[in-house]
Amino acid sequence: MKARGVEITLSLTNPTVLVGLFIGGLLPFVFASLLLKSVGKAAIQMVNEVRRQFRTIKGLMQGKAKPDHNKCIDISTKAALREMILPGILVVATPIVVGVFLGPEALGGMLAGKTVVGFLMAVFMANSGGAWDNAKKYIEAGHFGGKGSEPHKAAVVGDTVGDPFKDTAGPSLNILIKLMGIVSIVFVPLFL
Repeated sequence: MKARGVEITLSLTNPTVLVGLFIGGLLPFVFASLLLKSVGKAAIQMVNEVRRQFRTIKGLMQGKAKPDHNKCIDISTKAALREMILPGILVVATPIVVGVFLGPEALGGMLAGKTVVGFLMAVFMANSGGAWDNAKKYIEAGHFGGKGSEPHKAAVVGDTVGDPFKDTAGPSLNILIKLMGIVSIVFVPLFL
């Protein structure tokens, strides 16, 4: 590949390209783990708020009082914005750091690694998350003992992981793939 008169060869025999490939392959796992941890933290805040409302709002358990929906929306919105700071920095800063310190060959390897691993991981997370969700619904429809059975309890736990897989981490990996490519293209003059 030739850019600005500079010849760049992406060969797996080049250790720099291989290092970039491993860095790129690692990024989707780090990114997804940060997102899954964020969902868990936000869920804990939400559960605590709901419990607080049940304790403090008289008649809420009996359906005679209205819950404070705005507080729950506020928790969800603030958590969504706050918890995306670190993953956002990771996605924007990594191509720049790799390009500047390891060079364009490592950056090319990193882009290839994050694309291959990120795509496969996104498909895996979307499908497995959907499978966990559907398994819970299937059991709730009366199969394997229905609601309240041991299989249902296990399916609820599986769906607790499945929802963030299919709704948060899986779709966000597409953003990781696209945004890192765009950042790399924008800053390519810095690397050459």
